[in-house]
Amino acid sequence: MRFLNDTVPGYDLTYDDVFLVPNHSSLSSRHDVDLTSPDGTGLTIPVVAANMTAVSGRRMAETIARRGGMAVIPQDIPTDVVAEVVSWVKNRNTVFETAVTLTPTETTGMALAVIPKRSHGAAIVTHEGIPVGVVTEGDCEESDRFTQVHQVMSTDLFVLPDTVTPREAFDRLHAEHRRFAPVVDAEGRLVGIMTRKGALRSTLYQPAVDASGKLLIAAAVGINGDVALRAKSLVAAGVDIIVVDTAHGHQDKMLETLTAIGDQPVPIVAGNVVTASGTEDLIDAGADIVKVGVGPGAMCTTRMRTGVGRPQFSAVLECAAAARERGKHVWADGGVRHPRDVALALAAGASAVMIGSWFAGTHESPGDVQISPEGRPYKESFGMASARAVNIRTSADSPFDRARKALFEEGISSSRMYLDAESPGVESLIDEIVSGVRSAFTYAGAADVEQFTELAQVGIQSAAGYAEGRPLHSSW
Repeated sequence: MRFLNDTVPGYDLTYDDVFLVPNHSSLSSRHDVDLTSPDGTGLTIPVVAANMTAVSGRRMAETIARRGGMAVIPQDIPTDVVAEVVSWVKNRNTVFETAVTLTPTETTGMALAVIPKRSHGAAIVTHEGIPVGVVTEGDCEESDRFTQVHQVMSTDLFVLPDTVTPREAFDRLHAEHRRFAPVVDAEGRLVGIMTRKGALRSTLYQPAVDASGKLLIAAAVGINGDVALRAKSLVAAGVDIIVVDTAHGHQDKMLETLTAIGDQPVPIVAGNVVTASGTEDLIDAGADIVKVGVGPGAMCTTRMRTGVGRPQFSAVLECAAAARERGKHVWADGGVRHPRDVALALAAGASAVMIGSWFAGTHESPGDVQISPEGRPYKESFGMASARAVNIRTSADSPFDRARKALFEEGISSSRMYLDAESPGVESLIDEIVSGVRSAFTYAGAADVEQFTELAQVGIQSAAGYAEGRPLHSSW
């Protein structure tokens, strides 16, 4: 990457401060672009769901990995629970989505509670594993919450065989004017669900899988307690990547932790840091990838409470250069609010970009959908250094110790992340991100991530320059 007109600023930059300049390009289509991360993790798109309790659970992990990214299960989740999540994700189909299922005698109240867990907006009613009906939120609207679903479900079933290709599935759903269909095996048992848009996505994305063809998943550990034992247990459970996470990554305990878990046979990601020296020390201690970012996240109050941090674009640029000299990589963690920010992080040298709060407001995040007084659906999000997260993390401590630790919070404990009516699922956000990043690559004339970092020209703009680029949804 180079700055436009070789103008190197004397101050640090956020994503909003910069823009990409078009280059001459020989690429004829955005589909000619390969978004595979160059860091050896197996990501086919450079997108990682952050290790936040309000963001990454099993549904998020399954959905993102199916489209080529990966989720990091937070360090606050007990090891045995993480093992269950890993097993569940590893047993998901790489093409068909996992269906929300109900039995005929379960209630519409239960249906209304579980249907929002997925973005396809329906539950499959099964008897002994065989689909017998479909129920949507609309089917439940005019009944009380104790009505059994067999009384309101549709029995006009259209099913797809599990041998169907994505293109065939799309064509058949289109011909039948169906938005989705259950997918069944040769015995008629439910395998999953395929939506029209899901079939289309399966032709555009390549799942992120391990050597056995199972979906990828990562898990986080902290720097306190018996981290070596937790890391060993996570790897034994099937975790593909270990993320060593703490707010201040450039410290002795982090370096000691990296040394302690250095014998694990999976890539180690560590952070967070924002300087070249921090990056170098973590890599020298055993990190394969360094996580960059202090304070840019939407749920983080570190910069306002402490004055500590660094504008994210400059942090990624410096840390990526330091990692590159050692043959390693960085992930840009935080500060992403638009697809352009992902492209800019990759231009600065990141091999992947972590996204937190943006993904919290989707069907696939762990929280339950709530309705605001204005009638808008939302989910609660909170920072991993907030009092709420600290209380969860220290549940085994004495009440006195927990109360002391809760005083030192650096995150928001409750924030509303509204679900976008047009894009309520994380896959829709991935579509937006990937579409934007692919186009950015073609503007730069780059066919892959490494070439994009090499060719990208970045200019510096005023606040008015940034405002000029924002679309207007009404006249001025």
